[in-house]
Amino acid sequence: MLSVTVQHAFKALSMLAGLPEGSYILGRDLAKQSNIPANYLAKILWTLGGAGFIDATRGSGGGYRLQRAPETIRLVEIVDLFERHRNNRTCILDAAKTCTDVETCPAHRAWRQVTEAMDHFLETTTLADFAAHHVSDDRGSSI
Repeated sequence: MLSVTVQHAFKALSMLAGLPEGSYILGRDLAKQSNIPANYLAKILWTLGGAGFIDATRGSGGGYRLQRAPETIRLVEIVDLFERHRNNRTCILDAAKTCTDVETCPAHRAWRQVTEAMDHFLETTTLADFAAHHVSDDRGSSI
């Protein structure tokens, strides 16, 4: 239900949230540790920076870090940044159609419950919830 871009953004942000306060990570190191192609990650980081989620500092000791506290970043904010048409409820049986409560398809009621549950999860879960569960395998890479 979420794009690869959003999944990569979640992964990168959760790694940034796990950094010690005041420290930075280089983009190339973040890409390597999160297993995200560097060029793809650079575009994601550019968008996140423009939206005020992260800081970037050049020079020795520079890199990326969170600009906001992880507990203040709701997942819905990140999803909405990358998936502007998320709330466009196309019909699960016919992508050209939009289901409404008045004009429904056979799957409408069940699909609505799924999307409402997903919306609730995204609105109530913060980046801090992800960062708390961020672990590394024994090679030091993120999983």
